[in-house]
Amino acid sequence: MEYACITPLQGSLVITDDLHNNESLLQNKDLYKFIWVLEGSLDLTIDHMGINLVKNQVIPLSNIHHIRFSRISGKYISILFNSNFYCIFKSDNEVSCNGFLFAGYSNPLLMQLTDNQALALDRIVSDIRLEYKEDDSLKEEMLRLHLERFIISCTRMARNKYAIEAGNESAFYLFRKYVILVDANFKEKKKVRDYAQLLNRSPKTLTNLFSMYKLPTPLHIIQERIEAEAKRLLLYSNMNAKEIAHILGFEEISSFSRFFKRISGNTITEFRNQYKER
Repeated sequence: MEYACITPLQGSLVITDDLHNNESLLQNKDLYKFIWVLEGSLDLTIDHMGINLVKNQVIPLSNIHHIRFSRISGKYISILFNSNFYCIFKSDNEVSCNGFLFAGYSNPLLMQLTDNQALALDRIVSDIRLEYKEDDSLKEEMLRLHLERFIISCTRMARNKYAIEAGNESAFYLFRKYVILVDANFKEKKKVRDYAQLLNRSPKTLTNLFSMYKLPTPLHIIQERIEAEAKRLLLYSNMNAKEIAHILGFEEISSFSRFFKRISGNTITEFRNQYKER
């Protein structure tokens, strides 16, 4: 079953249990997604990485992730929306999900829900479905509010997973801002000091702070984002390695080749031959 709301400004909110059969939704590069397994399990390919999801696991995906369903053994639902319907950037003060739930990395956050958390999300989804049946001028805004509730609930659950409490709130905020900056600037800025300067911190302060709360190192975040984009371009575009190196800000193809081999463990040719869709 599918519920869809398309606003006059081309905003979209969709709930569906049939995403795997809807190629237009799968190929839409404007949609952010939540995939939630209700019963059984399913196998996904996210970019080139395979992942198995089981009951009460939820995974958020950004609009740039390439996803495919490999196997479905049970039930799931997907909630999809675009920025015209709900902008996570403009609403960051309310939901605090940008740079956390949604980022351009190939290993998105996976959440395992407790029974109580699953019940809480199920109530929100039920409210969304009920609101779809309304037909008045308040419908769009009510749907937006319910979606916001869903995002906030998932953010809280993910924060609990990483034991983010009031005492380390400032560190978490700084971490998110760092990830957001890397997501926006990784093609031009590849050194920790570049982002430290933007955040008015020293590279050592960032490294120590992230280490204290067992977060990835600042350099690892930069390298992982470059790697993720390189792999997407290698798999889902027809550009050659030289063109990709230029897009990613490498002055020489040799520099890009060395970086890719060091980070991924494969040469560019080996990776493309192994994973390229035929």
